[in-house]
Parts: sequence; structure tokens; C-alpha cells
Amino acid sequence: MSGIDEQTPRDVGAAGDGRSPLPPPAEDERAASWDAPPEPRVDEYATTFEPPPAPAPPPRRHSRNPVDRLTRGLPDPIRVTVDWIVTIVGAVAIVLLVKAFVINPYRIPSSSMEPTLHCAQPASGCEARFSDRVLANRFIYHLRDPERGEIVVFQTPEAAQIKCGAGGTFVKRLIGMPGETVEVRLERGEGYVYVNGRKLDEPYIDPARRSTEEFGPVKVPQESYFMMGDNRSQSCDSREWGSVPRDNLIGKVFATYWPPNRISFR
Repeated sequence: MSGIDEQTPRDVGAAGDGRSPLPPPAEDERAASWDAPPEPRVDEYATTFEPPPAPAPPPRRHSRNPVDRLTRGLPDPIRVTVDWIVTIVGAVAIVLLVKAFVINPYRIPSSSMEPTLHCAQPASGCEARFSDRVLANRFIYHLRDPERGEIVVFQTPEAAQIKCGAGGTFVKRLIGMPGETVEVRLERGEGYVYVNGRKLDEPYIDPARRSTEEFGPVKVPQESYFMMGDNRSQSCDSREWGSVPRDNLIGKVFATYWPPNRISFR
């Protein structure tokens, strides 16, 4: 036997340093070592959540529409019906007022203004398939005097019914002003208009449609106008039934709106 006494070996610590092993960690220490989310913090001042109050509706405004005021209290279907009736009646009234005092459409029924304004074939002298439809400014002669060369819509004198076999509303060109002397002179068989002895420049006349007869001279009365068609050989105008009083003038033609290929302004 050796001289060294055999001893019972000590328990070796976790670090192998010969120390006694550490006691197991406490329960709260193990919990702290986990990666668990922290418990929510309760605010002692928090109160129960309540949604924000709904905004107050805007104050109801009273309609200024007299129809709404008159139909207030009636059932909705009746109010809608009344509103539609008033709208339609108002639209019709506006159209009638515009036609009576502002603008009115007219159709060209004869060849008296060819080739400036067309009428429909197969009428004599007409060049187009459809008659031109024009617009006349009805209020312009309340603002200013008529001017030479304008195409005018007017009511014919009573003599037109006798001389032309037709009367009513005509469309012609204004040639002679109040107090002027108008005549037609033949030059190489073609009629040319002279006003106060001076030849009138008329680029709108087709040479083939000039008058073949002399006329005048005649003096245009005051407050009256001498009218002639551009198709001089087929126009029943002031050469037949005299001048047109200013009170008979309806308006100035300022546009052609039909057919589409004839749309133009004057």
C-alpha cells in the first residue's frame, strides 16, 4: 500500500473549479430569462373608449325657388311632377320669346334669291335638293338703321298679293335707301342697277340672272326701302309693288343653318 490515503473524491462544480454546485435558479429568475413579451401596462387614468360624437347636420336652408315654396308639404311625386311641368312650360315660353323678339328661322321657298340663297328643286330656277333655312336677327333694326346690301326679312305691302300672286313674309336684298333714286339700265342686254345715277357694285349677282328689262327711275319714299331679289329675272320685288315701309321690316338675315353644307354667316 502506498502512503497516500485514498479519499473519497469531492463533487466537482459546474465550472470544474472544485466548488460546490450552484443551487437551481429560482422560479421568477427562470421566467425573467424567457423571451416572453412584457405584460401590458395598465394606465390607471385610462377610461372606457367612446366614439366621437357625430357632427351636427348643417342647418337646413330655405329654398328661394318659388315652386319649392308653393309645393312645400306636398308628397314628393307631386312636387317632382309640378317641377317638370313648370320647367317644360318655361322652356317653351323662352323659345317663343326668342322667336318673337330675338331670332327667328325662315325657309327659302322660291328662286328669287338664287344663287345666294337656294331653294329646292324641281321648282323653277332652283339649284339645290334642299331649301336653305336662314336665321334673322329681329332686334337689330331697333338698335340701328338698315344698311344697303343686307338681306332682309319683311312683310310685303298689300300690292304684292296682287302683282305677284303671293304676299306675306319675303326675303330680299336691300338696294335703295330712303330718298334715293333707283333705276335699272340695260347694257349689252343685261340690267344693271343705278342709285342716284351711279352704278351699283353687285358681286353677289350671277350674270346669267340679271334683269333683261329696264326699270325706273323711281324715288324711294322717306322711311321706306327698295328691295330686289338677287335672281333679277325671276324676282317679284319692289319693281312690281313698290318700296317697303320701315315698320314692315322684320330683321336681317345673318346665318344659314341648313343644310349642313350651306352653314354660313353673313
